[in-house]
Amino acid sequence: MKLALTLALAVLAQLASAQSKPLADIPLKDINGKDTSLKAYAGKVLLIVNVASQCGATPQYSGLESLHREYGGRGFVVLGFPCNDFGAQEPGTAADIKQFCSTNYKVTFPLFAKVTIAAGPEQHPLFAALTGKGSPLPGPVGWNFSKFLVGRDGKLLARFDTGTEPDDSALVKGIEKALKAVF
Repeated sequence: MKLALTLALAVLAQLASAQSKPLADIPLKDINGKDTSLKAYAGKVLLIVNVASQCGATPQYSGLESLHREYGGRGFVVLGFPCNDFGAQEPGTAADIKQFCSTNYKVTFPLFAKVTIAAGPEQHPLFAALTGKGSPLPGPVGWNFSKFLVGRDGKLLARFDTGTEPDDSALVKGIEKALKAVF
């Protein structure tokens, strides 16, 4: 009982820490395993997306790449976080994921190491911060290709579910509004 309580408190402390820490300070690993963080994208508008190679929504890679190319010169970046949580639809290695994205969708936006998105003790701190109680838009991620729009100031502006295609007018308007905002 004491061990279970200690473990529960440790998990809660980790989640609270992730939620109170600025998104830019949360440690990440890129698809090549190199340590990084969102500080590398300071001052940019970000679209953080949990991606998967074997999902019905996988063709959204094309639209995400189009957004990245269209708005990239204005300070916008799509960031892809592979995830195997939903239907085991991202079973590949980092090399498999890179190859798949490059060959099939000509992806040039940054990809990161595979992470756990679903709430629980293994949830990556970035997604704990984006979806947890400290988030302005809390709630669990429902499936692959959920999208989180983050402003130049590093604050979460909007969330879009899997059904929101990259060319959806609400998403595009959100990106354009965020790009015009002064922080």
